[in-house]
Amino acid sequence: MTINRNSKIPYYQQLYEILRSEIEQGGWQPGDLLPPESELISTYQLSRNTVREVMDMLVNEGFIYRERGRGTFVAQPKMEQALVRIINFTQDMQQRGLSPSSRILESSLLTAPADIAEALQVPESAELGLLKRLRLGNQKPMSVEEAYFIHARCPGFLERHDYTRTSLREALEQDYGLRWLRAKQIIRAITAPKDIAPLLQVTSHAPLLMIERVTYAEDDRPAEFLRAYYRGDRYSLYNELNG
Repeated sequence: MTINRNSKIPYYQQLYEILRSEIEQGGWQPGDLLPPESELISTYQLSRNTVREVMDMLVNEGFIYRERGRGTFVAQPKMEQALVRIINFTQDMQQRGLSPSSRILESSLLTAPADIAEALQVPESAELGLLKRLRLGNQKPMSVEEAYFIHARCPGFLERHDYTRTSLREALEQDYGLRWLRAKQIIRAITAPKDIAPLLQVTSHAPLLMIERVTYAEDDRPAEFLRAYYRGDRYSLYNELNG
């Protein structure tokens, strides 16, 4: 494809569509090194500012990424996660054809922090179980999840299973009859906290999506508070709305 000099569409928009189409249609594969800016300037006969603007747009949208001293590369395609039903990580990865795995980062009992106690509608003296895991798809870090549970509702759940192999949601349903009814969640765009960045293999202050979710069991009482950090370059979240 070439730049149409007679079109009313701005040059930068035409170049953006050309490069994005090349990526989405597989002309360039994830991990491929893109031509340098000088080559794109020569190929499309555009100014350096125009080419740089387009490359910045593609970086910001997660289609490409830069490595200092090496060049610009095609990024792994983002994985979309629907916001229409409660789905666990294992199901999410399997639906995408990826192999899910987990690494336990922390498994402990603690007194409820004030904000989580409020979300779970329990006193601050309540005992919670915390399961913190690094979640991977095809051995690549996707998210860090901190799941807090009211321990009185599922006593001893941390010791019952190996949660690198067992679905926590399925275990809670099987062992304690806790079935999820509904959930409320808040999504924020944040920069990577210093303790989370190395786990997700991103630089400090890289863009992340953070979800805070309260899940209600069939008795319509809160049962879980989840705080999850998703890599901004590998996840997008979407919802379908009816008019």
